Amino acid sequence: MKVTEHLDKAKNPLISFEIIPPKRGGDIQGLLKAVDDVSKYNPPFIDITSHAAVELYSETPEGIKRKVIRKRPGTLGICALIQNKYKIDAVPHILCRGFTREETEDFLIELQYLQIENVLAIRGDDSGYEKPLPRGRSANKDARELVRQINNMNNGRYLEENLIDAHSSDFCIGVAAYPEKHFEAPNLDFDIRFLKEKIEAGADYIVTQMFFDNRVFFDFQDKCRKAGIKVPIIPGLKIVSHKNQLNNIPRHFYVDIPAELTDEIMCEKDEHTIEIGVNWSARQVTDLFNNGVPAIHFYIMQNSSPINMLMKKLNL
Repeated sequence: MKVTEHLDKAKNPLISFEIIPPKRGGDIQGLLKAVDDVSKYNPPFIDITSHAAVELYSETPEGIKRKVIRKRPGTLGICALIQNKYKIDAVPHILCRGFTREETEDFLIELQYLQIENVLAIRGDDSGYEKPLPRGRSANKDARELVRQINNMNNGRYLEENLIDAHSSDFCIGVAAYPEKHFEAPNLDFDIRFLKEKIEAGADYIVTQMFFDNRVFFDFQDKCRKAGIKVPIIPGLKIVSHKNQLNNIPRHFYVDIPAELTDEIMCEKDEHTIEIGVNWSARQVTDLFNNGVPAIHFYIMQNSSPINMLMKKLNL
């Protein structure tokens, strides 16, 4: 079922999750345990992140050697596993960076064969490696162009023109948004105008970057509605479970952590951080649901322990 159909048919607010594939050569058991844990909460869908190739250098007796690898392959296989074993709709992330349009089309065709109906179209982080384009190949520069490519497939238009009996895909397309603005955007209004262009290109719903102050989300949502963005906006949350996340989260995701939460964590011993983070998220969830938010999306990576504590606290 499509994400938008889940939202339309839901009688109660929904909670979905996002996970990350294991590192290359890693064991999938940790991920499977996380999916086992969250599946008991009947999530409508689970997002699976995708990762482009990165450039690595190592010092050898023969000198510095360069290699290009994907650190976390496996998005497609994990999607198939979740959708077929757990009967939960999978939402793979589709990237611009690191993939050609031709590779993207092939990936989307494979998703069709697996009867996966949902995708999240994002530009992707700058890994420092720019993939060379073979002759005759092209790449999407940003998520707006990627959405347009997926929407073209939904209308039966493939990269190779004049295909005989070209079959239209039927993907529900999600895009990312940033309540505190994307770090590359000069201001929030500019960022929202770009977000609207992604909707006009064919996106069906929005999932936000994590935030820790609900006022930020409500202000962002109001600005979107005033700008004419009418699609569903799903807020993204994360539970702070370790003290080092007070530094890591702002550095990697360019979001603010309120002083009240920071002070409370810093005044307590490390082992109390997860309890403080769960209590903070519980207040966020309650406030969001009380204000009519139809769904919440949790970034859990492969750690389901905080979610279990939160669900118990919320009695969900």
